[in-house]
Amino acid sequence: MVQAYILIQTEVGKASIVADTISKIPGVIQAEDVTGPYDVIVRAQADTVDELGRMVVAKVQQVDGITRTLTCPVVHL
Repeated sequence: MVQAYILIQTEVGKASIVADTISKIPGVIQAEDVTGPYDVIVRAQADTVDELGRMVVAKVQQVDGITRTLTCPVVHL
């Protein structure tokens, strides 16, 4: 199992709607609207890195109101 944080910038005023929409995507553990340089932070999981990448590109980035994403895989050292 691979987990990652997805940091999201949105259009002005869209953070809450984006977080709510993303929270319904299969594989998303949590989606919160936050303050700071990013507007939404998502924790997601998938069976493989490739599957995680497909989720981000095909589902998360397609949500209306998103301007930029940054995916940060969790590592266990």
